[in-house]
Amino acid sequence: MEARARPRRGAPLKGEVSARERILATASQLFYREGIRAIGIDTVVERSGVSKTSLYRLFESKDALIAAVAAEQDRSFWTWWDRIEKQHADDPRALLDALLSGIAKRIAHRTYRGCPFLNLATEFPDNDHPGRVVARGNKEEMRAKLATIVARIGVDNPGRIASQIMLIINGAYVTGLMEQPDDLQDDLVDAVTKLLA
Repeated sequence: MEARARPRRGAPLKGEVSARERILATASQLFYREGIRAIGIDTVVERSGVSKTSLYRLFESKDALIAAVAAEQDRSFWTWWDRIEKQHADDPRALLDALLSGIAKRIAHRTYRGCPFLNLATEFPDNDHPGRVVARGNKEEMRAKLATIVARIGVDNPGRIASQIMLIINGAYVTGLMEQPDDLQDDLVDAVTKLLA
């Protein structure tokens, strides 16, 4: 009879993924692909291979898990944004073009199923829902960062222009769900260029 390895307790070894990381990765993938309300805690538990007790020890409720997933998506988005910003630190126009092109590439990806923050806001209309708070914060921070970029370009009323760019970006996110225009990247960059002219 073969001896079975006992499940380990405590911190994961180097290279192992923690229970929290497995839960977040699984929930993120399932929530994004299937919709947040469509996925129950039991499905997350089953797919992540973590016990329900462990999940609830790490996240006190499904809402807490939703907020944690949104916070991780937010962190990932800003890591991407900061990398692009470093590459174009001295040229705000090139930075804006690179950000818009990067957003268009994300939309064109075969697994694209909408902006996770807009999806979350759609599924949870309560402004005080912890996940929606994270989603709203992401959009507010993007608007503020865009205002800083367009101010560096030298446009009048950068706050208003940043809000208009947000409308264009959010429109592109939704358009990408409905159809896959071949020239979305060019259209997105062109629309913002015309706005700045």
